[in-house]
Amino acid sequence: MATEIKVPTLGESVSEATVATWLKNVGDAVTADEPILELETDKVTLEVPAPASGVIASVAVAEGDTVEPDAILGLIDESATATAAPAAAAPAAATAAPAATNTPAPAATTDANASHQSPAVAKLVAENNVDASSLMPGSGKGGRVTKGDVLSALSTSTAPIQAATSTSSTGAAAAPRAENPREERVKMSRLRQTIASRLKEAQNTAAMLTTFNEVDMSGIMAMRKKYQDDFVKRNDVKLGFMSFFVKAAIAALKELPAVNAEIDGQDIVYKNYYNIGVAVGTENGLVVPVLKDADAMSMADIEKNIAAFGKKARDGKLSMAEMSGGTFTISNGGIYGSMLSTPILNRPQSAILGMHNIIERPVAENGKVVIKPMMYLALSYDHRIIDGREAVTALVRIKEALEDPSWLLLG
Repeated sequence: MATEIKVPTLGESVSEATVATWLKNVGDAVTADEPILELETDKVTLEVPAPASGVIASVAVAEGDTVEPDAILGLIDESATATAAPAAAAPAAATAAPAATNTPAPAATTDANASHQSPAVAKLVAENNVDASSLMPGSGKGGRVTKGDVLSALSTSTAPIQAATSTSSTGAAAAPRAENPREERVKMSRLRQTIASRLKEAQNTAAMLTTFNEVDMSGIMAMRKKYQDDFVKRNDVKLGFMSFFVKAAIAALKELPAVNAEIDGQDIVYKNYYNIGVAVGTENGLVVPVLKDADAMSMADIEKNIAAFGKKARDGKLSMAEMSGGTFTISNGGIYGSMLSTPILNRPQSAILGMHNIIERPVAENGKVVIKPMMYLALSYDHRIIDGREAVTALVRIKEALEDPSWLLLG
């Protein structure tokens, strides 16, 4: 009995995905719900689980192919058993399901480590006569060998590196670019293409402006030092800086509704709820999971949710629902050492707050020069609906709340 492997529902407004990586090859045994391939959409990378236990009988799409929801990706033979070597199942790879596309399936390999290589990696290994066993375990998920592993091995050997070629381009070029053996050409991921498109759209559409201020972090740092141990014991999570910033931002948004609004056609939509997006950097690009109804969360709830989002982002497990519906975004460039930046709006939101690193600097206080842990803040906003007065006032309110954090706890 053959069971179809289908593209799952991708989420609201997502109509297609790219086949990123096959985790299993034709002839491999799988168990129900075991991840067998990864799909990449313009928002997340998601794993497709096996719909049944059995053996991968055929695959209908190759890595890099674009697929739509409910499309057939391959077949699982529930009555078969795994072959001794994946090559024995190679003929089946050419047998695509009737409703699938005619894209050639990834070729099976006779290497004993085939389950740890994607077709692209296997091709690079074969072209350069690399001993696949010397690459194990790979740096990829589950020990899979990545293209980077192969190129790294080649760079330390005397073997010539053959640059990978691409038949597609993300933009029109004046003339074909000459290949250079010291360069690697990698197709932009769907996520990276979407990030680029949306950031450029934000620049082209919004009347974007940024206002700056600085905040004395002494109060927050003292409070964290005083209550950290007890906070961890009570909540099983550390008290970070982000919960203070989320609470301070919400206080400012409540006072200045335009900063929590968006433009819809000829209308301004004021939102009486506070879904705060927290930008998280991953290997694949920036993602923004959203704290839904963050105004109703305690500081412990905020820290727990942020920690969970961070883990999911690193593992590529964030869902569409977890990254949609934000009304305001906070981006922390300080974790990378940024002193000052102008964050770009996360459309259709009208404002974004940029945090930066904390540096001890001399500042004037009551006529004296003292050393304080200071942070620059940046608020980028859409000047079409937020006046300068509102933007500056919002940032001042955030600064005031952070410099006297007891008010955040008292509401």
